[in-house]
Amino acid sequence: MPLDIVRSACPHDCPSTCALDVERIDARTIGRVRGADNPYTAGVVCAKVGRYAERVHHPDRLTQPLLRVGPRGVGRASFTPIGWDEALDRVADGLKQAADRHGPEAVWPYYYAGTMGLVQRDGINRLRHVMGYSRQLNTICTTLADSGWVAGVGKKLGVDGREMAESDLVVIWGGNPVSTQVNVMTHATRARKERGAKIVVVDVYRTPTVEVADHFLCVRPGTDAALACAVMHVLFREGYADRDYMARYADCPDELERHLETRTPEWASAICGVPVDEILAFARLYGANKRSFIRVGYGFARSRAGASSVHAVACLPTVTGAWQHRGGGALYSNGQLYGIDKTLIEGLDRVNPATRVLDQSRIGPILTGDAEALKGGPPVTALFIQNTNPMMVAPDTTKVRAGFERQDLFTCVHEQFMTETAAMADIVLPATTFLEHDDMYQTGATTFFHVTRAVIEPLAEARPNHWVLGQLARRLGGEHPAFEMTEWAVMDATLKASGYPSAAEIHAGSWTDRAPAFEKAHFLDGFPHKDGKFHFRADWQAIGPDWRCLPPLPDQTTLFEAATPEHPFRMLAPPARSFLNSSFTETPSGRKREGRPTARMHPDDLAALGLADGARVRLGNRRGTVVLHVRPAAGQQAGVIVVEGIWPNAAFEEGRGINTLVGADPGPPQGGAVFHDSAVWVRPA
Repeated sequence: MPLDIVRSACPHDCPSTCALDVERIDARTIGRVRGADNPYTAGVVCAKVGRYAERVHHPDRLTQPLLRVGPRGVGRASFTPIGWDEALDRVADGLKQAADRHGPEAVWPYYYAGTMGLVQRDGINRLRHVMGYSRQLNTICTTLADSGWVAGVGKKLGVDGREMAESDLVVIWGGNPVSTQVNVMTHATRARKERGAKIVVVDVYRTPTVEVADHFLCVRPGTDAALACAVMHVLFREGYADRDYMARYADCPDELERHLETRTPEWASAICGVPVDEILAFARLYGANKRSFIRVGYGFARSRAGASSVHAVACLPTVTGAWQHRGGGALYSNGQLYGIDKTLIEGLDRVNPATRVLDQSRIGPILTGDAEALKGGPPVTALFIQNTNPMMVAPDTTKVRAGFERQDLFTCVHEQFMTETAAMADIVLPATTFLEHDDMYQTGATTFFHVTRAVIEPLAEARPNHWVLGQLARRLGGEHPAFEMTEWAVMDATLKASGYPSAAEIHAGSWTDRAPAFEKAHFLDGFPHKDGKFHFRADWQAIGPDWRCLPPLPDQTTLFEAATPEHPFRMLAPPARSFLNSSFTETPSGRKREGRPTARMHPDDLAALGLADGARVRLGNRRGTVVLHVRPAAGQQAGVIVVEGIWPNAAFEEGRGINTLVGADPGPPQGGAVFHDSAVWVRPA
């Protein structure tokens, strides 16, 4: 018999949002997952999702509500099963007690992108707004990159990722799509095959993407802006700048040119470590190819200098006028393309602007009573968590752990697995996967909007986020129309309010393409600032409160956590190929492929420390220490340490993971986690 193939879309925290063809073996079982014939997905998905049966049918999936009866942090042995009604009653009572004691702001619904579905991810905000609970500033992933991109372009928009296939030069700046966004490589390598395009990677270490590139510029962490400024210096000096284009579409090209006169390749080389001849060669290659496409990654933004670095890189296609050409320009994300009215989903009609907003990346300081992080308000004494695992992924793990260990903190976690955060909870609720509920998704890397139905029935007693929120609202006395509606009804009403076809119509076609016309996508009708110009001069004050430290014109800063004699190494923690944040760390195939937590160090650094390949070392700074193994990696600069992950804390010898070393201070101008910006020391363990 032919397999039953069901169309779906990937929900995970990746801008590709791949269209999927899922083998359905029966009502409760899937087989392989393949890329659908969507023009961007093009039949290709990452290995993680291709083996999704390993995750959805994992024996460790949570199957029933659990009550903690033993110590925190132990895992399943500390829990006993209870029924859904009892579990929900206990959760509602825990939230009520916190609100009665300290006011509703003492309750913090906490979430992020374990699913990117608009209904199942964002519905938690409806409960927050209806009940007056503390609001959340979502900073853990894209805020720094958002700030830099919007400072220049004006909105979170760019050229459709499919146009990379029509480019003569693809520049992948600060990203590793072979491991994290495989579809980028589909279109970039098509340009190479069909047009002879070159692929250039700018990054801080030799990633799998570098291995398939034509050119690699290896920068020191946090110095991307210096390289971008030197490239622009050469573009102006050697006649590659399109002055007519800039006169029409940019705010201050003459001022920029004067500013860059001293930002020579020699100046940049001393800062970023890229040899002068490589800077010159790249600048000339970029200037000579008007169909040049910069795929701006997230990695180099996760630094205290991240926003200004992204802004500097975003200036490049405006200097050359690459935006004018098909296959030219740049893309960070099309996140603001879709215009979805989320009033019903998020309860935006019930927002109280006076309610405090807590920074999710600062959950450690918040839970340990930092007055500034608490915004002068009451302590957080109750957490309701969906779609995230802060014990593993949040910065400054030591403070996060201390916060979760508080005896006066009530915590409920709605999860698919017994994560390290779930192990700290009082109540754990079993959650569905994307294959077991309805939802809808927008795509950052391209222009498609997806509506999906459940492919299989929920495992045992697992329940969707939307259902749980409705049940809690009833017990808490929270009233909003969406709490009484099905997911599908919420989607249908939301799409109608947004001017879209119905959910059924989009689902029947699997997706709808929201691509704007060429002129609009390439900003030939003006950039989305009020003056219609690209802004070389960034108005950081309009973006966030911590703006004074940022350069108005693109420039290198010293905001990052610099190496010192006490902390001579710069450490970053980029994603491993087999994991996605904390997702997939439970799958045997992913764990086997990644091996163990490992610090990549330059061979010269290992030699200077007398360390051999595989040696146990202790990395540390003022935030804590971790123990792991080292291996030599020549494809990075001396003084740089790379620890791919994110591995669970439990995978490290002493139970402390790599985010122990990462600061929770907010990156300017409006916050943002700085996972790739830590100074550390190294000693034999």
